[in-house]
Amino acid sequence: NVYSMVLKSIKFDRLISAETLPLCTKNDEVRLAEEASRKYGSPAPTIFSKVIDKSITADIIYEDEKCLAFRDISPQAPVHFLVIPRVPIPRISAAKDDDAELLGHLLVVAKNVAKQESLKEGYRMVINDGKHGAQSVYHLHIHVLGGRQMKWPPG
Repeated sequence: NVYSMVLKSIKFDRLISAETLPLCTKNDEVRLAEEASRKYGSPAPTIFSKVIDKSITADIIYEDEKCLAFRDISPQAPVHFLVIPRVPIPRISAAKDDDAELLGHLLVVAKNVAKQESLKEGYRMVINDGKHGAQSVYHLHIHVLGGRQMKWPPG
């Protein structure tokens, strides 16, 4: 399946040590999973779940108690990173109205990491939703792409 192919193809060049980032404890992860299960049903584990629980290493460039950002393993621009919530919201269309604070936090983190990545000339943020939106991993994620001129229309 697609997840096993992705797992086999993962290669990361740069890792940030756990000591340099504020991490969620296992108790926090359990609590977040329980909250997500109550709110969205029991989402299937994804490759992003494995990045969050550190069973797969990733080039994490930002992390806090609500989300993390890491470089895309198949970059589509000179700079391409993802911002994902720790709570496994399957897709943007499944987000609840009371997720507004978290969704806003994801956008602010994306903006701040774009600045950290020196994307001074601009960048594009993309959220794919569902089959027709070309969503490949059913864990909400924001793509941030930059470092070159983007084209329009994108699709």
